[in-house]
Amino acid sequence: MVTAFIMIKANTGEADRLRDSIETIEGVESAHIVAGDVDIIAKAQVETPAAVKEIAATQIQGINGVEDTQTYIAMD
Repeated sequence: MVTAFIMIKANTGEADRLRDSIETIEGVESAHIVAGDVDIIAKAQVETPAAVKEIAATQIQGINGVEDTQTYIAMD
C-alpha cells in the first residue's frame, strides 16, 4: 500500500468546494483545509505509485480552481 500526502493550492474562496470534490476521488482517504503555504492537504492510500500520480497529476490538478499541487509519498 502506498500512502501519499498531496498539498494543494487553491484559488481564493474555492477551498471548501475543492475539498469536497477531492474527497470524492477514489483512493483519497481525507482532505483538510489548512492554514499555511497551502490551502488543502489530502491523504491518499492506493496500491501503486502510478495510482498516486493519477490522483495528483490528473484528477486533482484537473479540478477547476486548483492552482498547484505538491505530492509527498510516505516512506513508512
